[in-house]
Amino acid sequence: MNKNYVTLGEFIINNQHDFKYSSGELSRLINSIRLAAKIVNHEVNKAGLVDILGAAGDTNVQGEDQQKLDVYANDVFKSALINGEIVCGITSEEENDYITIEGKYNANDNKYVVLIDPLDGSSNIDVNVSVGTIFSIYRRITPLGMPVKKEDFLQKGSEQVAAGYIVYSTSTMLVYTTGNGVNGFTLNPATGSFYLSHPNMKFPESGNIFSINQGNYPHFPKGVKDYIKYCQEEIEDRPYTYRYIGSMVSDFHRNIIKGGIYIYPTSSKAPNGKLRLLYECNPMAFLTEQAGGKATNGFNRILDIQPNELHERSPIFCGSIKMVEKAESFMLKYKKG
Repeated sequence: MNKNYVTLGEFIINNQHDFKYSSGELSRLINSIRLAAKIVNHEVNKAGLVDILGAAGDTNVQGEDQQKLDVYANDVFKSALINGEIVCGITSEEENDYITIEGKYNANDNKYVVLIDPLDGSSNIDVNVSVGTIFSIYRRITPLGMPVKKEDFLQKGSEQVAAGYIVYSTSTMLVYTTGNGVNGFTLNPATGSFYLSHPNMKFPESGNIFSINQGNYPHFPKGVKDYIKYCQEEIEDRPYTYRYIGSMVSDFHRNIIKGGIYIYPTSSKAPNGKLRLLYECNPMAFLTEQAGGKATNGFNRILDIQPNELHERSPIFCGSIKMVEKAESFMLKYKKG
């Protein structure tokens, strides 16, 4: 281990002046997320050795089968955030409704709400493929001293004060932004600490990787089909490389390092898109823009969308700015109205 590496805790303290609400609360909140990530990482690494694989036997609010690790990760992050005594409310992809914090401390006086996808790509666990956690942090808009309300969670993505993800793979990394660039921290299992390993992460302006589930090709809109054909043309610097893992965190993480575009569009099977605006699209869009990329729904900036429901879905095109703009140009050819 390079002795000059900065720990996540040290980095947060050293850079609190870049956070406009600097008061020490963010450090405590990120620390709660860090703790939960280490616990989930430990359990993920035991998959196959303990009874944590497979379906839990229930479905979530979207009607999707919950994996055992979905339930486990959700419980771990909830407990860590509640015990950290810094949030006034939580909502999760795995919960039917938002959670008002009640208990031993006056959570109504806290300023922050957290929105989380506890285990993105959890179906990959059974086949030992990387998965992740996505989180998003907002300041509440309702008055302090009162229980949180739904509108505290239904804010535009542009109002996020922090967002990030944890990728559980050959190494475990926590990547986050508070609106002043994107930084990545790698977990050293020997010490249990996250160290700054990827400072100032940036999407290359362009790239040669496109990530999309081509199994849904027959159901895609015409603009997406044309863009895929463009990526596959044998001309100039193409064809591009096709890479799709099926875990948004993993695909996004590769593309931010190597340069590429991630697309989950609308389709005849999912006319509003499949990914959740609050738990996946908004935090990843915030990270994308802070890393010099672009994130849209094919036509409009993701962070400008006003959410109406906790589990609202949205298409997303995010990644290297030139690749996203090219994809948008194909979408605009067929825009109605």
